[in-house]
Amino acid sequence: MTDGTNITKEPAKIHIGKLIEAAIRDQGRAPAWLAAKLCCDRSNIYNIMRRESVDTQLLLKLSILLDVDFFKYYSDYIKGCKETSETEE
Repeated sequence: MTDGTNITKEPAKIHIGKLIEAAIRDQGRAPAWLAAKLCCDRSNIYNIMRRESVDTQLLLKLSILLDVDFFKYYSDYIKGCKETSETEE
């Protein structure tokens, strides 16, 4: 990359499914509640919670329904990479 960002390092493991699961639990909601909101089967929610990554459209819906900006985890990671890159120069 020309901006000096070093992406050759091992990327941080952001397991978005675990973060979604934590948000559901922290709000005292059940996976069945989220399944009803997304018009899907409860087993799909458990599947999402096992995934390390999800489609951005689905992540947007989950962010809105759970009132959590899940994209922020990735934005914060990107900022951290840039800061690390700047201190290494």
